[in-house]
Amino acid sequence: MINSTLTRRLFFRVAPVVAVTIALIAVFAFNSATREINKIYDAQLVNDTDVLLALLRRSLERPNGHVPREIPDIDFTTGNEAALSPDADEYADAHMFRGWVNGHVAVYSNNAPLENFPEQKAGFTTVPYKGDMWRIYSAPLPNTAITMEVGEKVSVREKLVANILLNLFFPLVALVPIIGFLIWLGINNGLSTIRGLVRHIRSRSPDDLSAIPVDGLPRDLLPLGNSINHLLDKLAHSLTLERRFSDLAAHQLRTPQAAMKLLLQLLDRADSEDERRAIISDLVLSNEHAMHMIEQLLRLARVSHHAIELAPVNLYDLAATVLSQFGNVISDRGMDVSLEGDEHAYVKTDELLLAMMFSNLVDNALKYTPVGGRIAVVVASEQASCRLSIRDSGPGIPPHQYDAVFQRFYRLDTLETEGSGLGLAIVADIADRLSAAITLATPSWGNGLQIDLLLARST
Repeated sequence: MINSTLTRRLFFRVAPVVAVTIALIAVFAFNSATREINKIYDAQLVNDTDVLLALLRRSLERPNGHVPREIPDIDFTTGNEAALSPDADEYADAHMFRGWVNGHVAVYSNNAPLENFPEQKAGFTTVPYKGDMWRIYSAPLPNTAITMEVGEKVSVREKLVANILLNLFFPLVALVPIIGFLIWLGINNGLSTIRGLVRHIRSRSPDDLSAIPVDGLPRDLLPLGNSINHLLDKLAHSLTLERRFSDLAAHQLRTPQAAMKLLLQLLDRADSEDERRAIISDLVLSNEHAMHMIEQLLRLARVSHHAIELAPVNLYDLAATVLSQFGNVISDRGMDVSLEGDEHAYVKTDELLLAMMFSNLVDNALKYTPVGGRIAVVVASEQASCRLSIRDSGPGIPPHQYDAVFQRFYRLDTLETEGSGLGLAIVADIADRLSAAITLATPSWGNGLQIDLLLARST
């Protein structure tokens, strides 16, 4: 299907409304004209009846043996200098009258119905006669046996209404193209602002993410302009972070790769077996450091593109599952690791991202806690949330650096343990996506680091 322009779509939405409106106006005009014409013509029938009664009363009061007398119609169309038009003569032929005395026709016009056409009741009636509908007004003369009937064909009224509508219809038909053109012109002119906005955006280079001017936009388009600027601002911020991340990642990966290259060169020049073994051991450590860096980078990228799937998650069970994955490390280092708290604490979150976040926190705690140190994981339920606390007996973090440690590739100068500087950055990114709050503190035993995660409780 060919995509139509916005102007065309709007036109084909507005045009039917205008057409329906014109049709409704025509129906209203027809009904109004019919009603008013009927009132006028009925009033004329009443007037004609009064005139005929005044003219024929004396004649009707004289006895004539019940012999009806015809009043001939004068032909105004021939032999008369003041001849009427054929339409006027036709109009005159569509009228009739009958005068009744004691239930018998006494006088009548030459076009009045007589056969099988009884006297009508007083007032207005509409009756058929020889294929035509007649509107008849019957008026009995008070205190006498005289009744006067005046009638006309309904077709006279219908023809007049039709003529009026035709006189209105043809100008409207002639105006339809003009109305359509004006509608099209108005829509096209109204959309010029949007086209100007599109041209302004198209003319930009891919690197130009500055805000578009919204001062001259109409009030209806102002939200669109502000939304576009908000999107451009987010894109610019995201692009800046991605560029910074790419630069820092390249720098961080270059260091272990350079070390590995140097160690390989030393290995090639080693003189003794013991020297080669020492170099190979350093190569393994450098490779592990590079692999850890790559794994953390992949985790960081996965966090940004992972689709959030919210579901109830048992916080205690998840913590137990993640801790079991570090069982060998805990055993080798002789760590005192405990898990306690509410075993029925449920949070509504994405289980995969929460497990990844908790895994990074446990990995950090194990990495920086000395051999034989202590790690405590506590799960607690609160009124509208659940708290997951990870406490270790490591060197801790100075309070003035609490915010800085969540930045990518940031490492404390006081730490001797090798790290990528991405662990807490991954935690911060996941917390942002899960709308979880993170706070840092010192454990109650006086040294080390305590990290609290606050997540929305599942209802």
